[in-house]
Amino acid sequence: MRIHWCGTGLSAIPGLRQLIAAGHPITVWNLPLGPAIDAVGDIATDIRAMEPGALDDVAQRGDIVVSMLPADMHAALARHCVHHGVHFVSSSYLTPELRLLDDAARKAGVSVVGEVGLDPGIDHLMAHDLVDAYRRAPVFAPGNTLSFTSYCGGLPAEPNAFRYKFSWSPLGVLRALMAPARAIRDFSEFRVAHPWDAVTSYSAPLRQPETFEVYPNRDSLPYLADYGFVPEWRIKEFVRGTIRLLGWADAWQDVFEDLAAGPSDADLKALSDRLWSTYPLAPGEPDRVVLCVSLKAERDGVPVWHRTWALDASGDVRGSAMARLVSGTVAQAVTSLLARELPVGVQGAPHDPRIVARWLEATGHAAHHMRLIDHL
Repeated sequence: MRIHWCGTGLSAIPGLRQLIAAGHPITVWNLPLGPAIDAVGDIATDIRAMEPGALDDVAQRGDIVVSMLPADMHAALARHCVHHGVHFVSSSYLTPELRLLDDAARKAGVSVVGEVGLDPGIDHLMAHDLVDAYRRAPVFAPGNTLSFTSYCGGLPAEPNAFRYKFSWSPLGVLRALMAPARAIRDFSEFRVAHPWDAVTSYSAPLRQPETFEVYPNRDSLPYLADYGFVPEWRIKEFVRGTIRLLGWADAWQDVFEDLAAGPSDADLKALSDRLWSTYPLAPGEPDRVVLCVSLKAERDGVPVWHRTWALDASGDVRGSAMARLVSGTVAQAVTSLLARELPVGVQGAPHDPRIVARWLEATGHAAHHMRLIDHL
């Protein structure tokens, strides 16, 4: 099984280097070639230009294609992989287009794996671990009241007045902010057209407790089933959200006004370019990632089970925190595919407790601070 790693952008390199260093047969694809040679030319032996049709002559049935390309390119590449009997891996969300490939992938005997980056990815692993542990706990009971929160964000390690810095095009951040959000709050479905209208404060249980601003991110409710929540459970709160530095909402008011006006694609691109040029993460400047996933069960208003996974990481000589965590999890997915641990068909981050534990252990090595907190 040869690995075809497509794309050597800012979030791709640490995981790619891990796989090359482990001795796996890897072809690195990028266009242009220069950035790929600069990134891994010291250890990679096969670097090629990713021109149209180039993979057709090289990828063999049973190989693995990793797409670290822009998200809008994943579906076409995944369809191509399934047609040729090749596994596909991406850190990005499993879109409806990708999910439609499930039947074809099963018939072809291949896996289409998505949501194996940071968020989505590591957050899913933490959620699976918490729910599995709660189900096995003596206090587990269908009548308990449950509160689940998952907050993740990339932050500047050195805060600025804008309370944010960009390491790549802001378009993804802007489009996420333009998407309406849905979650559960106070036992009821909660919808908001503009996520910035639902900003609240959150005290993160990090090594040194820190307060952030958080807001719901897109539609949380499909993850109820994925995380193992069943309709009979009493759910007080369920939200997957984004974490930002205190003061972020005030600093971004002008951006929110532009987004609320419904900008055209051209206007959105212009806004993205302006933000990128004004608030860039400087070369060599460390970034920061914070991720906290929590599950609490209560009975008669009294907590009976409450745990939180807390992660805090900063950029260092191994690469940016974002790159280490995103591409490191992708590398774990590739390793599991090589070991034939993942089923065929379309899937996100694994549920198997043994695989989850191993992936989380690797994540802990990539982060500066990661711990599982038992609050009771």
